[in-house]
Amino acid sequence: MNYFKLLKELYAAKKRMKWSHERMKEYQNQKFRTLLHFTWKHSAYYRKLYQDAGITENDLNMVSLSKLPSIDKKQLLEHFDELITISEVTQEQLRNFDENHTNLRQIFGQGIHLVHSSGSTGVPGYFVYDEKAWNTMLIGIVRGALFDLNMSDILKFLIKRPRIAYIAATDGRYGGVMAVGDGIDGIGAKQINLDINTPLDEWKVQLETFMPNIIIGYPTAINILADLMEDGKIHIENVERIVTCGEPLGVGMREHFKEQFGSKILNFYGASESIALGVEENTDEGMLLFDDMNIIEEIDGEMYLTSLYNFAQPLIRYKISDRLRTKDATSNDRVPFTKAFGLAGRNEDILWFEDEHQKKEFLHPLAVEGFCIEGLKDYQFQKLSKNSFEMLAEISTRAKQEQIHSEIICQMRNILKEKGLDFVKFSVRYVHEIKPNAKTGKKTLILKAD
Repeated sequence: MNYFKLLKELYAAKKRMKWSHERMKEYQNQKFRTLLHFTWKHSAYYRKLYQDAGITENDLNMVSLSKLPSIDKKQLLEHFDELITISEVTQEQLRNFDENHTNLRQIFGQGIHLVHSSGSTGVPGYFVYDEKAWNTMLIGIVRGALFDLNMSDILKFLIKRPRIAYIAATDGRYGGVMAVGDGIDGIGAKQINLDINTPLDEWKVQLETFMPNIIIGYPTAINILADLMEDGKIHIENVERIVTCGEPLGVGMREHFKEQFGSKILNFYGASESIALGVEENTDEGMLLFDDMNIIEEIDGEMYLTSLYNFAQPLIRYKISDRLRTKDATSNDRVPFTKAFGLAGRNEDILWFEDEHQKKEFLHPLAVEGFCIEGLKDYQFQKLSKNSFEMLAEISTRAKQEQIHSEIICQMRNILKEKGLDFVKFSVRYVHEIKPNAKTGKKTLILKAD
């Protein structure tokens, strides 16, 4: 997005933070009705879904959100081609594009930005954003990263040309790495991407050479960096803000970051389905949900998303596996955004290993979450010793077990080699079924030892 256009749109987004709660609700409803009418005309799947529920086009101006049928990821994957509103684009075309184009910033024809989910609920999928939706989302993430600053302070901050280090999974079309990259380009900042599969020795070289003043990434990855700084193994100075994303940020980690970095800490909340969902500036206030971009329903602790800005792939009452409790904004609140508490998502343990020379290296859960092997339905990992682990695999058919096994071994060896973990031994154990965590709804990737 053009720098000056980004600033103009960011100014409008910041102004909405000063609205009353009532004005925000009215704005949200207007966006919702526009989305409904567009979806009815351009999405064959939704039109039939609503007709089957007895809803007519004339009802769209008055029907309450709660009266509309909900959908889930399974329905999205099964009816992808008839759900999206982009003509002559299929899920198979997007999958082929993803597999055959290594440049992650390259967009699909017709200006489509393709996001690949991590598959933390067991089934990976594709989410598409057209140019308008993508730019709207970018405004959301920039506003979230600079949530505490007014426009005057933002301009002063950007003049200094921020130096941003992004520490996360960067080897796939994940929403975080793509959105952060485009957002950084938009504000004219400098950046480095540090993949979580990079050996720790290389962390030191890259970070001390670049000297970032903003660090964005997974809390667990930033926590490792904070530990290295505490031990005197990495030296970074003048970090002005930390923006965590991709995983829950615990109170202990937040305090650890304050001690080591002495900087502003913001916890950003997003998902592949809508990369800009909310931000937490302090734990007492809770996560502030971007009501001008999405509608979040909380029903018995479960979450349903309606994205108000993505018309290319409408998601209306789409069930997300995160769990939360919500509280409406009041006239006494500083911003007119719904608050979310008790957000439970994926929060995995790091797999640490040690070689014969007592040198330690880690394997991040998200570094082993991208397996894409035909017939491999799901998998988990369990550490067995300081230099070994096993993979529990659920497969669709025993007939292809030998082929699946060979591909698992090949991919895992490549991951371990890249990370400098060649000394680690691993095995594969086949199980009947891998079930989701009852609390979070997500399938635990790293099993804790009994």
